[in-house]
Amino acid sequence: MTITITAFERSPDGGKGLARDTRVRWALEEVGQPYEVRLVSFADLKAPAHLAINPFGQIPTYEEGPLSLFETGSIVFHLAETHDGLLPQDHDARARAITWMFAALNTVEPPILELAAARIQEGDRPWTEQRLPLVKDRIRARLDRLSACLGAAVWLDGAFSAGDLMMVSVLLRLRMSGILDEYENLSAYVARGEARPAYIRAFAAQLAVNAR
Repeated sequence: MTITITAFERSPDGGKGLARDTRVRWALEEVGQPYEVRLVSFADLKAPAHLAINPFGQIPTYEEGPLSLFETGSIVFHLAETHDGLLPQDHDARARAITWMFAALNTVEPPILELAAARIQEGDRPWTEQRLPLVKDRIRARLDRLSACLGAAVWLDGAFSAGDLMMVSVLLRLRMSGILDEYENLSAYVARGEARPAYIRAFAAQLAVNAR
């Protein structure tokens, strides 16, 4: 059955790989599964056909035969569960990799998204300048612990896993802020993720859409 995902016909980031469809593209490339992309506009997100797949009107979505999924973490987890390459065979190592997926989305990403909102959506508010240092401190508190956990290791828990895929994808959102540069091991960790052939293919595919 053909896998079809949705992506923006014109991504807000201009193809820098920050749109969440890149995470799904990366996972598909890692597990060696071909896929098709249905491009959608912002107006399409609120159309009944799209809302039937994602009730919150977001991308990406995932369709494979009768199966429809939304939420990036759920899609990547499904791919990791059904194909080799993103989760270890060992039971305990598998559980730890899944835990890192949750940590990326539930612990590390929220303050990073808060920073983006403070700058882009709330940049004209009178209290933004006072709020930004507090948000950055919350990010650094997370990165301090993440940096300590990673140490000098190549990946978070042995071999590359879906946990690393999600964590690298989340950390990429910090590149423009300069905060990631404060952590040498995390910067190198993200660079290793970007150097993976599967990521390079996924990034190129997302960029090609926005370069048309």
